[in-house]
Amino acid sequence: MGREAIDAAFSEIMQTEAALVRPHFVSGTHAIACAMLGNLRAGQELILASGMPYDTLESVIGLRPAPLGNSLLDLGVNHKVIPLDENGQIDLAAVRAAITPHTGMVHLQRSRGYSTRPALTLPQIKQVVELAHSANPDIIVFIDNCYGEFVETEEPGAVGADLLAGSLIKNPGGGLAISGGYIAGRETYVARAAERLTAPGLSNEMGATFGQLRPMLQGLFLAPNAVGEALKGAIFAAALFQELGFAVSPLPEATRHDIIQAVQFNSSEQVIAFCRGIQAAAPVDAHVRPEPGDLPGYTDPVIMAAGTFVLGASLELSADAPLRPPYNTYFQGGLTYAHARLGVLMAASRVLSC
Repeated sequence: MGREAIDAAFSEIMQTEAALVRPHFVSGTHAIACAMLGNLRAGQELILASGMPYDTLESVIGLRPAPLGNSLLDLGVNHKVIPLDENGQIDLAAVRAAITPHTGMVHLQRSRGYSTRPALTLPQIKQVVELAHSANPDIIVFIDNCYGEFVETEEPGAVGADLLAGSLIKNPGGGLAISGGYIAGRETYVARAAERLTAPGLSNEMGATFGQLRPMLQGLFLAPNAVGEALKGAIFAAALFQELGFAVSPLPEATRHDIIQAVQFNSSEQVIAFCRGIQAAAPVDAHVRPEPGDLPGYTDPVIMAAGTFVLGASLELSADAPLRPPYNTYFQGGLTYAHARLGVLMAASRVLSC
């Protein structure tokens, strides 16, 4: 009953036919992988319509080798990456030209990931949905919804997206979910993804939730307010670092479509200083000194600041960056604006003194 209740709540919120919400998803990447692996078949093709995806998806898709040969490419699913146009927007003409009778899925990453392109808007997502479905109604338009939930008044299901996925330790967990993710969309596509999480024939009918449904539902209840607080913190960060002379994206006055704020620094030392300032403002492990390191799924050393109550929860005050030019650092979260403001001020102090 509990599983059915939380699935129904997410389905209504995401404006889709069905949803699968489970603590067993270890990350947003895991949920996305289940959605892709469950719905693509050998001989089909995946179109990445918003350019290169987030680093951890590269091995899932086959953009770089999967260590054990389990990528989509290894399983016979080809892919095409469609670069953004010169304005950083989806190149609709190129997407249309890339669609063939073998196209099974068109993927869109709603947030910027490790780039400075703007987050996708719902009207942009709708354009791609209509374009893909006009070419072939059976093409699955799949949205990586991470960092975008509750930033706008509707979700991608409202504009016809067939499938979407995200992490519960980002926006929809509200800071209380300690693990998990969700997949929402058309009933058949969600059921196929569920069989990748469990096993063929088991689908969404199995899986103890270990007493985690209460914090997952309570977190969902609090999530819209927490996302609003995080957005205020992002705007403050943009305004302060712009005033200090750094390039920021989005600009302080921009309309926002995800919770991520990018700040471009001049050196890796400034990136590290920023992240150490965020860590110093943390409620947990404030004494810890983050260091860049090699992490599974990333091609460059990454530094992460996340002194969070829930390990890895990026709706809580956090920041991360790959140590590579142009030295963009990605700030997000803050369950309260007061905490986000404190973290930004401490990070600015560290940057200015390094």
